[in-house]
Amino acid sequence: MHTQRFPATERGLKDIGWLQSNFTFSFSSYPNPVRAGFGLLRVFNDDFVQPGGGFGIHPHQNMEIISVLLAGKMNHIDSLGYKDVVEQDWVQIMSAGSGLRHEEHNVGDEPVNFLQIWIEPKLQNINPRYQRRSFPREKRRNQLTTIVSNEEGQAHCWINQNARLSLGYFEAGQALTYTLNPTNKCVFVFVIEGEVRIGEEVVPQRDALGLWDTAEVRIECPQESQFLVIEVPINH
Repeated sequence: MHTQRFPATERGLKDIGWLQSNFTFSFSSYPNPVRAGFGLLRVFNDDFVQPGGGFGIHPHQNMEIISVLLAGKMNHIDSLGYKDVVEQDWVQIMSAGSGLRHEEHNVGDEPVNFLQIWIEPKLQNINPRYQRRSFPREKRRNQLTTIVSNEEGQAHCWINQNARLSLGYFEAGQALTYTLNPTNKCVFVFVIEGEVRIGEEVVPQRDALGLWDTAEVRIECPQESQFLVIEVPINH
């Protein structure tokens, strides 16, 4: 098994008042050619949006875009005709495909915190689509819940890539073993709250650990913890 640390202290930072973005990989005002992504995971931003702030209408094409709402309330309006409001514990995806435009703003009274994740698509120029699902925290206690995958279904969102995203929320002393396809797959574990141990690595809050060349990953929780597991192809 090989690993790569992604400490929170090494993230890029963009702070323009209404928006504070923490960039794990090269993005926007944080050009970093040695951190262009991890496998087909290209963008992982930990974003904070102040009340009234937001992103005006802008385009996307040929990218799988996932938002995981950790706090607050944010709207979604797009060129496909969708008008939604998503809150804490909601997940939304856009398979941008041949192209769409969208906007999103903090429509609540508290700051929004969401994870913005971009994954390269499997097929180019598909028909664009939008989807959202709710994953209440208490229903995820002491289990790993699939929130996004490449398989269609009612229990999760699905995207145009052989990838899987799972949310874990575990009490202190709990542990799990994550099984993955060891051929051409890697795993990125981001700790939202608390602290986890993976092998000899202790991963604190807002740090991430990338892993590859292994068939399974043992995740131990010495304290109450919430984390996100992203499994993606290493390459096309």
